[in-house]
Amino acid sequence: VRLQVQNVEKPLYRGTFHCFQSIIKQESAFGLYKGIGSPMMGLTFINALVFGVQGNTLRALGNDTPLNQFLAGSAAGAIQCIICCPMELAKTRMQLQGTGEYKLKTKNYKNSLDCLIKIYRKEGLRGINRGMVSTFIRETPSFGFYFLTYDCMTRYLGCEAEDSYVIPKLLFSGGMSGIVSWLSTYPVDVIKSRLQADGVGGVTQYNGILDCVRKSYHEEGWRVFTRGLTSTLLRAFPVNAATFATVTVFLMYMRSEDNLHECEPGPVIQQPSSL
Repeated sequence: VRLQVQNVEKPLYRGTFHCFQSIIKQESAFGLYKGIGSPMMGLTFINALVFGVQGNTLRALGNDTPLNQFLAGSAAGAIQCIICCPMELAKTRMQLQGTGEYKLKTKNYKNSLDCLIKIYRKEGLRGINRGMVSTFIRETPSFGFYFLTYDCMTRYLGCEAEDSYVIPKLLFSGGMSGIVSWLSTYPVDVIKSRLQADGVGGVTQYNGILDCVRKSYHEEGWRVFTRGLTSTLLRAFPVNAATFATVTVFLMYMRSEDNLHECEPGPVIQQPSSL
């Protein structure tokens, strides 16, 4: 977020690792965890919604084809925007608060919930949904590629329940799915972050998505749309590896338990590669 929104004329950070070092030096290790309250409140609901919607949509579509995997993932991505957008708004505002300060001189928000409450009081529902359109544009195709990549990877690697290497395969498949999904729509994420950070400090720069795209490109060129990509990908692999592997192993376990209870004694029915 800090790399995406920093002023190009007076940049604070030269890159991912310089940003990492600067935050620790200037704000202590706790500076790396600013805004953590928002994801902790929202990610549980987001993941439950995403995997629930994707699974039910895929069943409703009938055939487990690559196109249906993409459509089911896209549907899940679109629906979870209602939680994702306010959550990321609070996270962005909290992460930008007190940039470069060891002890905050001015603290606008006590925590993520306080941030959303104050934004709502000042700007209403429109305020806490700032960046909703850009979030929708980012999340819908991104989650389509997310689930499609995971399905293709697990089928290619042969992730079957009896495989002794199933966990490493699932971790690798999930990590690569996260990378592909972020690469597919990353420029939109830069615009979303800039729109949600707009107004911090009382100065508003952008009138909307197209205005943000035009001004950002005019001032910084095409490279602006890759700002912070390295740090995003470094985060994407382990996070999504853990997420997908955990969900898949849990579903395998639960389905195996169901089969043991419902079927006659014998070998457990093997699970398909697709989630």
